[in-house]
Amino acid sequence: LHPVGSGGGLGQPGGALRLSCVDFGGGTLGKFAIAWFLQGPGEGREGVSCISASGISTKYENSVEGRFTISRDHAKNTVYLQMNNLGPEDTGVYFCAADQWTVRTACVIYDGSMNYWGEGTPVTVSS
Repeated sequence: LHPVGSGGGLGQPGGALRLSCVDFGGGTLGKFAIAWFLQGPGEGREGVSCISASGISTKYENSVEGRFTISRDHAKNTVYLQMNNLGPEDTGVYFCAADQWTVRTACVIYDGSMNYWGEGTPVTVSS
């Protein structure tokens, strides 16, 4: 599995972007819980959100709760992160990662639990 994020770019403060996570490794993303992480400029990697393999459970960090929505489309083998009401604090590189061990109905936002990482997609929020 090789999950890769895309859809980043320049966003306006208060605007929206939608990120996508797809697999470039020939696997089935739907078998895995997926989490998004943000690495801000000069900062470490922080968790943002996760979704269970089943899609039933989602979690969000406090900083994005109510603004971001994670979802998945099993038919398209894709996980999305809808980011609304963007702010400068959302600037950085977003990575999606896959967790093969968490049960299908749960997810965790913890980079130590991720088994597969890929290239991130940069987001810049600026007017």
